[in-house]
Formats: sequence, C-alpha cells, structure tokens
Amino acid sequence: MSFKENIHALFAPKTVAVIGASDKPGKVGHTVVHNMLDAEFKGTLIPVNPKSDTILGLPVTKSIEDLPEGLDLAVIVVPVKAVVPSMEALAARKVRSVIIITAGFKEVGREGAALEQQLIEICTKNDIAMVGPNCLGLLSTHDDNNASFAAGYPKKGSIAFFSQSGALCTAILDWALGEEVGFSKFVSMGNMAVVNEANMLEYLRTDPNTKVILGYIENVSNGADFIEQAAKVCREKPVIMIKSGTTTAGAKAASSHTGAIAGSDAAYTAAFRKTGVIRAGDMGTLFDLAMAFSTQPLPEGPGVCVVTNAGGPGILAADAIEKSQLLNMARLSSSTIERFKEFLPPYAALYNPVDLVGDAPAERYRKALEVVVEDPQVHSILVLLTPTASAQIVETAQAIIDVSKTTKKPIFVNYMGGMRTKPGVRMLNDASLPCSVYPEPLIASIETMYKYYLWRQTPAQEFPEIRRNRQKARLVINEARSKGATEVVEFQAQEVLRAYNLPTPNTVLARSSDEAVAGAEKIGYPVVLKIASPQISHKSDVGGVKVNLTDAEAVKNAFFDITARAQRMRPEAYIAGCLVQEMAPKGCKEIIIGFKRDDQFGPLLMFGLGGIYVEILKDIAFRLAPLGRDDAKGIIREIKSYMLLKGVRGEPPVNFQAIEDILLTMSELALDFPEIQEAEFNPVLVNAEKAVVADVRITLSAK
Repeated sequence: MSFKENIHALFAPKTVAVIGASDKPGKVGHTVVHNMLDAEFKGTLIPVNPKSDTILGLPVTKSIEDLPEGLDLAVIVVPVKAVVPSMEALAARKVRSVIIITAGFKEVGREGAALEQQLIEICTKNDIAMVGPNCLGLLSTHDDNNASFAAGYPKKGSIAFFSQSGALCTAILDWALGEEVGFSKFVSMGNMAVVNEANMLEYLRTDPNTKVILGYIENVSNGADFIEQAAKVCREKPVIMIKSGTTTAGAKAASSHTGAIAGSDAAYTAAFRKTGVIRAGDMGTLFDLAMAFSTQPLPEGPGVCVVTNAGGPGILAADAIEKSQLLNMARLSSSTIERFKEFLPPYAALYNPVDLVGDAPAERYRKALEVVVEDPQVHSILVLLTPTASAQIVETAQAIIDVSKTTKKPIFVNYMGGMRTKPGVRMLNDASLPCSVYPEPLIASIETMYKYYLWRQTPAQEFPEIRRNRQKARLVINEARSKGATEVVEFQAQEVLRAYNLPTPNTVLARSSDEAVAGAEKIGYPVVLKIASPQISHKSDVGGVKVNLTDAEAVKNAFFDITARAQRMRPEAYIAGCLVQEMAPKGCKEIIIGFKRDDQFGPLLMFGLGGIYVEILKDIAFRLAPLGRDDAKGIIREIKSYMLLKGVRGEPPVNFQAIEDILLTMSELALDFPEIQEAEFNPVLVNAEKAVVADVRITLSAK
C-alpha cells in the first residue's frame, strides 16, 4: 500500500491495536479502548499489554510480535522511551498507520527531536502514515472510529477539523457536544512529524462525508505542499483556518509548544490569499463560519434582504450590510412590492428592510419570506425577530424552516433576546439554520461566503513569460559569493537588472572625479552621484548621495565630498568610486518593490510607497511568488495610497503596467535564484510614461 492509501487506514481501519492499553480507568490506554468501544467500532480491536489478560471484556495480546500482519492502525500510548522500539516492531508487522499519543519529542528539546527523527525514518522507509506524536488522537464519526483519549464523541456531521493543539481539540469537542454540532473527522495533529496539514487537506478533499474543512495551525511543515493542496481543495470545498503565533509573543509560545518555527504572519496571509483559504480571526468567527458554510448554500450575489418585525433592529442590520465591502441591500422588484401589498398591513414597510411590524404573526413571516426568496435581486435573506408580546416565536421558527426547504438561497436568522426566544433558537439550530442573538456575526458570515463564491469563479492565473539572461545574472551572483560577500550592492547589482531587462537610469561607474565629469557629460545634466562600495548598502547613512548636479564643477565637488566622507565614516570599506546616474524625470512618484524569502513559503513579495514613506506609513501589500498578472494588479491596488498613484487633483495616473512588469520580473528573479535571501528596488521612480529602478540592493544567504 502507498502512503496516501495508508492515510485512509487512519480513519477507516478494519483492525486496530492499542499499544499500551490499560485495565485501569483514568489511564490514557484505558480511555482509548473505552472510546473505541463506545463509538461502536465495527472492526477488530486488540489491546496490547504484557501484564493483562482482558481489558473492558476484550482479550489482550501480550506483545506487538504477536499481532496479525498488515494491521490497519496502531495507537501508541507507551512511555516515550518505548515508542521507537514499538514502532520498529510494528513496522516489522507491516502496520499501515499509527497514532502516537505519547509526548516528549521535539516539543521538549534536542533529545526528543532526535527520537522523533527516528520515528520519521521508520515511517518513511515503510510508508507508514503516522499522526503525532504528542497528540490527542483522531475521530472519524462515519467510520465509528474514536482512536483518541478525548472526553465525549460528537454526532455525525459534515465538518472536518484538524488542529496542532490537542487542548484546543478538547475545548472544541466540548463546544460541539453542547451545541450538538456534528463532525465528519476530528484530528489532533500534534507535532506533525509525518502526516501534516497538506496530507490532511489532500485526504479531506476527496472525503465524501466532509463538506467544510476547519484547521488550527501554528506553522506549516512544508509551505510548497500546503499551497499546492490548499489551492486544489479550496476550488471544491471551503477551508477555514486559524493561524496562531501572529505576534512575537505568540510565535515564541508556538515554538515552545510544538517545536514549530513560526513563519512570517504576512507570508501566511499571502499563502491563504493565494490558495483561497478563509482566515478566521478568532474562535467565535471560526464556529460561525463553520455553521454557515456547512448548512447553507453560497450566496450567488451581493443582495441581502432583511425581513424584520422591528424597525430599529432592521435599520441597524441595513447599516451593517451597507458598511460591508461586498454586500448591499437588495433593491426589491416592483412585482415583489405589489405582492407585499396583498397581505401586509398598510403601516408595514414594503421596501428593504421589510418591516412586518411588531404584531407580525408567524403566517405573515411565512408569506413575506415566500415572496422574498423568489425575487431575483435577493441573493441571501436575514430574518430578524424581536420577542414582542404578540411574537409567535416557535411558530415563526417553523415558518422560516419550512421556507428554507423550498429555496437554494441562504437564510440566516437573528432571534434577538434570550429567555423567550430559546425554544425558537433550538428549533432553528436543529434545522441547521444559522441563528444568532446579534445580526453582525451573521452579516459577516454572509459576506465571507459571498467572497468565497467570487473567488471560486475566478479563472486560473496566467503567468507571463519573462525574458531574461539568467547566465549573465548568475555570473554576478557567483562572483559575489566567491568573495564571501552576503550583499550584491548597487554598482554590482546593475548587471543583474540589465540581465532581467529591468528599466534602469543611465549609469556610469566613475573611479575618479574626471571620470565622473566625463560620465555626467555623456549622460547629460542634471545627474546624481552615489557612493559605490560593496560594504556600504545604506548610502544616505554616510552622506553618499548628491542629487541635481547641473555642471562639471558641481560633479567634481560632489565626488570629492562623497568619497572623503565615506572613507572617514567607514574606514574599513573599499571605495570603488561613485555611480553617476541620470536624474529622474519630473512628476515621478517613489515606490518600493522587494521580496524576502520566507522559511515556509519562499519568496514573499512586497509593494508600497517608496523612499521615506515605506518606513513612516508602513503601507505595504504582500504576495507570494510566483506572481500572475492578476496578482500584480491586486498588490498595487491593495495599498491605502493607491489613489495617490491613480492621480489626484488633475495629476495623471502613473503607468501601472510598467509597475506590474517590474513586479512580475522581481517574482521571476526570486524563483530563479534561491540563494537570494532578500532583494529591494527602492525607489522605483514611476510617472505616467514609465517606471525606472533607481536603486537596488540584493542580499545573499550564507553558503
């Protein structure tokens, strides 16, 4: 069997052995056996313990060597020092999959990491699908499989959840039991030594019992695999994730918790955007979205209709809808309005929000909803009810449920209040209709669902071919590395720019003041002079830039001033001379384009206003390479300062296509040379006609 096929054995095993099973209640080995029996597991369950004869009525096998060959799943709960020998014995019995609940591996330090590496080697050699170590186990409700030591067992459902935190799993399970939420799969991933989040996404994509995938991650083990699998599954099923470790303190805690190396939060945001993963900012949002996506069809347009029995709450909901980025209050058709007039009282509000007024009985709600769901301008419905003295709470809930069964449009219900609305809320929850005390979470869910609907409609990206001379750029980079340099500074990096056909200002390297004057006269005044030194990358820190030099005397003086100042402030630096460069054309704006290689996901490209603005405003957008044309357009339009580039008060817009071309080329450069750790074009000068890379810095990784 292949590794992928063996992952299936984790969830739907026919034979399961519990290594370290116990006859003592309270022990993890006892709980796992109890949970399997309580889930009414239909296969063969084998407790393994050298000191017991029976456990919970099951005959006990004394050793792993006595197990049948080709076992589907083994759950290991023995002490940490016995785990590797147990794995070796199981591999000899040709086990297909393993769950290691035992902790004490890479999350505790170097010695544990070495033990974990031994487990990885055993699994790799034998194609064993291993979850853990340091995990809670997993549940697969449709397979009657509870190979965990969790307290409680959820009902069958269509939500799959995987988490790197076992403690979080226990909390979510408890919530699910209280809310009677069903799950298809529930997996505590632990240290993700072998089976990781990418493997889980790949498996769940084809799982017929899973409609929505939830995940809690502290890191990803292989960024490229994650992006590949997430991009595939999101085209078919929604993936909703919480990523922790977004702050410095959170990243440090994540590392100590599971031995993870937390990546840049900007990189995770870019990875989720690239693949279509929906990022939940908190647990409450995760639950809200899970319920919405698992129970309702996707809205196929932005139009929301609010049906209410109270004017004030209806207006508040309308305000929230109009404030959203994608939704709007649906403009009801004239035929809908005419039909309302047939049964609504004259004092009702016939336009959206549709106010049925406080004395609205259940039948009035029913008729109004039957009309609304047929309006082509309405794509989703938000039903509000306040518990007025005459409100028929249970009957109205039943009317909403009945209408929901007749339409493919999503319906969300806001039952305001508490005590009196409880019976109706219970009915709505049992009928799988998203229900909340407040309208805002429901509106946020509708917007997220519509955003996901739009994302699924977008065609695959196009990646234009970039003309470049990689060999020419390779010579420059190899020369720098051969000298032990970790930077390719501007006067060297100019060759890399030219190799990639990037637009650069006319530039000459002058080793003397006379050469500087000759270069300036060749280029044409006015010119810029910049210090040229492989040890000086931040030129302005040493006064190494002079601009708008209009004659030979100014150039000579600038050359002497720049080189003398640099030698005085950086005596250890080799001064090659000065770069003489043409001045930027008038009307240019400064932007920055760069990338940094993220540990998990590779090149993370950035775009923003350049010069001093990048430090002060921090108005920057990010995307992961490779960039398509749509990515390049999107990253430009994402920054808050986009309107400055578009032109204000009669200014012409900048040449956006020229910026896009530089972004696409930067992406290709990042992919072509993995040894480039960072690169920065700052500033890129752009006006209505063209864009020019005025300064460049390239940082190399250590060999």
